[in-house]
Amino acid sequence: MDNRNFQLSKFLSFVLRHRPEEIGIKLDSNGWVDVSDLLRACAAHGKPFTREDLEYIVANNNKKRFALSEDGQKIRASQGHSLEIELGYDSATPPEFLYHGTATRFMDSIRREGLVKGSRHHVHLSADIKTAISVGSRHGEPVVLKIRAGEMAKAGFTFYLSANGVWLVEHIPFKFIEELKLKSCI
Repeated sequence: MDNRNFQLSKFLSFVLRHRPEEIGIKLDSNGWVDVSDLLRACAAHGKPFTREDLEYIVANNNKKRFALSEDGQKIRASQGHSLEIELGYDSATPPEFLYHGTATRFMDSIRREGLVKGSRHHVHLSADIKTAISVGSRHGEPVVLKIRAGEMAKAGFTFYLSANGVWLVEHIPFKFIEELKLKSCI
């Protein structure tokens, strides 16, 4: 993805996950907005782009952050909202292990409280270590946490699988977390 589309993708993440009011749009209760309304609002706020640009971003975002409705008339972020949004995902049975990437500076808090969703709707987990390393690297010196998701599910925790393959859960107590040695992960 070229720099222009990368910047547009970041802008869309900001607007569709956190601050739609910045460009004067309203998301419905499930996070959707009409594509035509989004394009018009972006243009009015100095970020013009075409429907083709939007479709390219949706199709080529490496994290599949966005989803178009089946009829292609609406768009939303797949997860990661700080807004009250009901994404409508059905619960799903997770694999035995999932992974979470974070930075070393957050480990004291994680050891005390487990993984908490903070301002998001859920804790985000990946099915592979490589993705967890990439996520953790964005926040500083990375740490990969191995989550005993199968054990959590048996204990009654509910997991969801987003449209882009990110696993979601409300909270992860530390007793279900194992810190991996990064050298053994690579």
